[in-house]
Amino acid sequence: MSEVVQEHRPSGLQRVLDAVERAGNRVPHPVIIFLVLIGLLIVASHVFALAGTSVTFEQAAVSEQVEPSGEALIGDEPYQSAEPEVELVTVEAQSLLSADGIRFIFTSPVANFNGFGVVGVIMVAMLGVGLAEEVGLIGAFITRLVKVTPRRLVTASIVLLGVLSSIATDAGYLVLIPLAAAVFHSLGRHPLAGLAAAFAGVGGGFGVNMLVTPVDGMLAEITNESIADPAQHVSITGNLYFGIVSTLVITLVATLLTEKVVEPRLGTYREDEAPVPADGEVTAPPSHDLGPEQLRGLRFAFWGLVGVTALVLLLTVPSWGPLRNPETGSLIEDSPLMGSIIFLILLYFFVMGLCYGKGAGTIRTSMDVINPMTKTIAGLAGLFFLLLVISQFIAYFTYSQLGTIAAVQMADVLERAGLPTVWLIVGLILMTAVVDIFIGGVVPKWAIFAPIFVPLFVQLGISPDVAVAAYRVGDSPVNVVTPLMPYFALIVIFAERYRRKVGVGSVISLMLPYTVALLLVWSVLLVVWYLLGLPLGPGGTIYL
Repeated sequence: MSEVVQEHRPSGLQRVLDAVERAGNRVPHPVIIFLVLIGLLIVASHVFALAGTSVTFEQAAVSEQVEPSGEALIGDEPYQSAEPEVELVTVEAQSLLSADGIRFIFTSPVANFNGFGVVGVIMVAMLGVGLAEEVGLIGAFITRLVKVTPRRLVTASIVLLGVLSSIATDAGYLVLIPLAAAVFHSLGRHPLAGLAAAFAGVGGGFGVNMLVTPVDGMLAEITNESIADPAQHVSITGNLYFGIVSTLVITLVATLLTEKVVEPRLGTYREDEAPVPADGEVTAPPSHDLGPEQLRGLRFAFWGLVGVTALVLLLTVPSWGPLRNPETGSLIEDSPLMGSIIFLILLYFFVMGLCYGKGAGTIRTSMDVINPMTKTIAGLAGLFFLLLVISQFIAYFTYSQLGTIAAVQMADVLERAGLPTVWLIVGLILMTAVVDIFIGGVVPKWAIFAPIFVPLFVQLGISPDVAVAAYRVGDSPVNVVTPLMPYFALIVIFAERYRRKVGVGSVISLMLPYTVALLLVWSVLLVVWYLLGLPLGPGGTIYL
């Protein structure tokens, strides 16, 4: 009797994601894509400027802040007034083919690149991380981590750490995502699944946390500037309960997606998928056994960790600590501690890498310290070239004002629609998600949306905290699929360590299930929360 072999057919979802990946990877190199987009943008800006396109809207006055991507935001001078302030702003489309536009194109490239904060963030942080990786600390740490973490909890732990990493702004993108890929690799699982899980937590869950973060302060300030009645002002903890539950829900959803959808689609990882390094050697997963030199290096690294932590505590715990806000004494709101996260990443990894290298014998001379950091920067040359082009596109897009005009017009349509409150909440979520494709960062969109939606919610007897919660839900999930997100190019670089010919389409198809699922489940969570009338946080009510 002949044996019948059943052919495995991919599911409908797998076929859709494969089609997205093929379509995305057929497009040219991202540098070419952004050069084409710049050309189209220049033409579009001239067309809309000739048509006299403009919008007038109220915008909340906000303090000078720095968004999680590292870019400077709105306001040249810090806002000090205790009274609510909303300014009427008229924005007109600006042509990049006008005399002023041409002057901007010719004179701004250096300033655009210098002002693209993510470049400096990556360079500074990766110096320390690169040293730690090259001397062997990262590999040894992963081996140790794998031994002590139950396999069934690895994915959930990575996602949860990703969501919680938002309190340290960019740390999750720079450290956790490549670390998660390496952890999965060491376990014999597909490293891109680990990368996806961490990216889903860091980017897809950026808007919430179990703790109060700098983002909470930014959103609360903008919201309060949009409220005429000081008695209705929101608190920085107004979404804390919702944030705690959302963190757990995001962790559950992203973990299930990773293990039930993403990892099965990727299949078993083969070492020959990885690009061959210049020396011809294929990187193998870390060994699960540590030698005496590595164990001694880890002990030295631990004492390096203790030493740096003691220094940080000395500079923060006392009331006179120089890393506290000099006016309020806060460690969170507008404090030097929050502004020094990237330097602290450099300091921690540099000291721990140095200590590990001394203990393990991988550092014997000063050149053993310099060479790894030089190699790290050299390996980022392609990324910096891509970021140079992206920085020009974002600067030109901002100059044209087309993004602001589109966002305001969408918000006006939603406001005039006269939708019931539940559908208004859903509409704000979806509109935020769409605009997030083009306008990154937490603050810029909310500075535009808050003066429109916060008074509308108040007029309907709904707390502004609900509007803030809806904005959080719409703002985060799209981060992981938009190439305009400042760290998206870096994620592609991380993925290229494990698979040849990884492109923008590969990462988008990898992360698209997370975006769809998080938007759906998270929106349902907020709607149910609203219908039950549960408090969103300490002092954060549903109804006024």
